[in-house]
Amino acid sequence: MKILITGGSGQLGTDLTRMLGEKHQVFSYSSQELDITNQRLVWDVITQDLPDVVIHAAAYTKVDLAETEQDRAYAVNSLGTRNVAMAAERVGAKLVYISTDYVFDGEGLQPYREYDLPNPRSVYGKTKLAGEEFVKSLSTRYFIVRTSWVFGRYGNNFVKTMLKLAESRTEISVVDDQVGSPTLTVDLVEFLSQLINTTYYGLYHVSNTGSCSWYEFAKTIFDLTGKRHIQVNPIKTSEFPRPAPRPSNSILEHTAIRTNQFSDLRHWKEALKQYLTDSD
Repeated sequence: MKILITGGSGQLGTDLTRMLGEKHQVFSYSSQELDITNQRLVWDVITQDLPDVVIHAAAYTKVDLAETEQDRAYAVNSLGTRNVAMAAERVGAKLVYISTDYVFDGEGLQPYREYDLPNPRSVYGKTKLAGEEFVKSLSTRYFIVRTSWVFGRYGNNFVKTMLKLAESRTEISVVDDQVGSPTLTVDLVEFLSQLINTTYYGLYHVSNTGSCSWYEFAKTIFDLTGKRHIQVNPIKTSEFPRPAPRPSNSILEHTAIRTNQFSDLRHWKEALKQYLTDSD
């Protein structure tokens, strides 16, 4: 297949480019190479490359800054997605839109299913949800993939932050009242590589299985890397205020994965262990 990837130099985009490039012809564009807010440019690139699949991973992901840069976040996450969806539809390509757990308010007590009503509280979540709506209204062959707590070899993430802090500290405070499902990029890419070969269109929640708090995540990172001397202190979100509200419950239920008879992703602890082993 011919696959076009937006956001190709990001944490997920780099693994998408690397892994899918082993089996397919891949056109990968960084945000600098392809400004998705430029409708004419998006149109020209996609109609020139004529991909069979477009994986739209480009996004404005500065969650806190989005609260003040609202127009920029909307331009990228919403209108940029509109531009990509229109061009993909024009050339008859399947479209994969990478979305987020932030479309939910996080106040539910159970894991969120695909058919639960979104209610984003942050500007970032609102603009990503608007992107979903553009995809639904403009594309006839789409996969909307919501994921959460992503970590991988490239770019910045929570695992790297914890290990960096451990180099200069013996005590770290981490919130324990936000729970979610960590997602390893290579596992997400492996699932997407299966998904794009089907016509099982629709909305998917995709993360590694199992869940934890950020505190539990940090403890596991240090346990697996032999840094048990690091004291991790559980704190409440209220003790660590941020401009953008975080969902207290980000756990994603994988209803669509099961009902479409895909194999679910492995447990997040298994994924983390491999990630840390490969990073040595």
